[in-house]
Amino acid sequence: MVNDLATEEAGYTTTRLALTAINRGHEAWYLSAGDFAYDADEKIRARAVHAPNGKYASGAAFLSALRSNKARSERITVDEFDVLMLRSNPAEEIGRRPWAQSAGIDFGRIAMRNGVIVLNDPDGLSRAMNKMYFQLFPEEVRPRTHITRDRDEIKSFVKDEGGRAVLKPLQGSGGQGVFLVDHESTKNLNQMVEALTRDGYVICQQYLEAAEEGDTRLFMLNGQPLRYKGKYAAFRRIRQADDIRSNVHAGGAIAQATITDEALRIAEIVRPKLVADGMFLVGLDIVGHKLMEINVFSPGGLGSAQRFEKVDFAKAVIEALERKTRYAEYYLRNFSNVTMATL
Repeated sequence: MVNDLATEEAGYTTTRLALTAINRGHEAWYLSAGDFAYDADEKIRARAVHAPNGKYASGAAFLSALRSNKARSERITVDEFDVLMLRSNPAEEIGRRPWAQSAGIDFGRIAMRNGVIVLNDPDGLSRAMNKMYFQLFPEEVRPRTHITRDRDEIKSFVKDEGGRAVLKPLQGSGGQGVFLVDHESTKNLNQMVEALTRDGYVICQQYLEAAEEGDTRLFMLNGQPLRYKGKYAAFRRIRQADDIRSNVHAGGAIAQATITDEALRIAEIVRPKLVADGMFLVGLDIVGHKLMEINVFSPGGLGSAQRFEKVDFAKAVIEALERKTRYAEYYLRNFSNVTMATL
């Protein structure tokens, strides 16, 4: 499930996963937030699209076939599928289609009743609908944070941080609405606060000096750092000199990552909660000895990791799904979906 098939791109992690599944002989149907239906027979169905049968050499060829008039478009019964992967980003729906933010979660919960493995777990995703979820992880791995709508409290936090802090909205992603407050911009603090509070709560966060060197995206699979053929699925994101955001679509560049013992220690600290919440595939954004963000909805960048490590990490993800489905009939009699997600 994606936000909208029309906006998918060849390099997206979702595209790579679907392409890999099809090339390994599986079906991979695409549906979006508005395609679900709960029928009178209590089955979950959806209008979905599947590329013509065959193997594809690239994501571009696959997406072209998926959007062609030769693609199969059917009303499928979701309950009959092995896995429903929720790969939509609710932040993209803010202010545009608010009903679409939780569509996959709501319908996915029902599909679970009939034995579909839903990833990431819908209940876990519902707890992560905004950045407050990040505060539920151990304080040891988080920057100092204050969340409020009160202007005086925001100013006080910035003062306590020596006049330098990061302000961003509680809702949203991709570096949207992120401000760095420093001595030069303090005079504009009122305008920043006004712009951010217009849409809700404000996250006031300690500025990490190590962020000047960018951050590292490390993928977690089944509650463990994703390592395939001896290589970690990771890459570095380097911000532009005049922009505090390292997000690629905010202008950041990418480079090969070195996974340190410190990064693995952070992964181990957050692992228990990711497992408890049924988070199958997750992206950790690490700066120095701290986490900046945890992406649990549609973590992207597997292709970037593959580019530097020369390893097909999408294959590792699909192989993990194959293992789950191979024994699903037995395990689902004994375990919940949240357990199956990271089993």
